[in-house]
Amino acid sequence: MGLGFVIGVFGGLILAHAAYSTIQYRGLLKIVEEEFSGPPMNVVVELLLGLVFCMWAALTVPGKFLSILPHSEENRMVSLPANLDFMIFNHRGKVFPLEMDLKLKH
Repeated sequence: MGLGFVIGVFGGLILAHAAYSTIQYRGLLKIVEEEFSGPPMNVVVELLLGLVFCMWAALTVPGKFLSILPHSEENRMVSLPANLDFMIFNHRGKVFPLEMDLKLKH
């Protein structure tokens, strides 16, 4: 476990604590019958701090970025077979009919 992973877990815990604090604050407002206009400033600071920690961990934990070389033999698009007849592309669009005759009613 590296430092970035620990900071990411710490950022997640800060975000969870900010969520719990907001829920607790709303419960308190219901007891005193006041309207919720937004979280208190300390919760907003916790959210921003947790966001910064999680973003920093997300950028440092996976590793360093590598450049994509378009003419590399290891590139997936280069290694596709020349015969594309047997490739199947399944997606949600197959549910809809091919020709849609939609007319507006006047």
